[in-house]
Amino acid sequence: MKVAEIRKLSTQELEKKFRDIGEELMNLRLRKQTGQVEKPHMLCSLRRERARINTILVEKFAAEAIPDNA
Repeated sequence: MKVAEIRKLSTQELEKKFRDIGEELMNLRLRKQTGQVEKPHMLCSLRRERARINTILVEKFAAEAIPDNA
């Protein structure tokens, strides 16, 4: 998912996506331990996508916290 696409999502959608990716990462890590991962590169790409979502969430929360009249 591109950054522009992520920025269009609402805060609730971003939080849900963040949780979903976290669960998927956990499942991939468990499967990696048992040697059942067919695409090990997915671990790295999911971690990066989760970090992008987290960064944008923090930006949105910071924008909400700062009043526009400041």
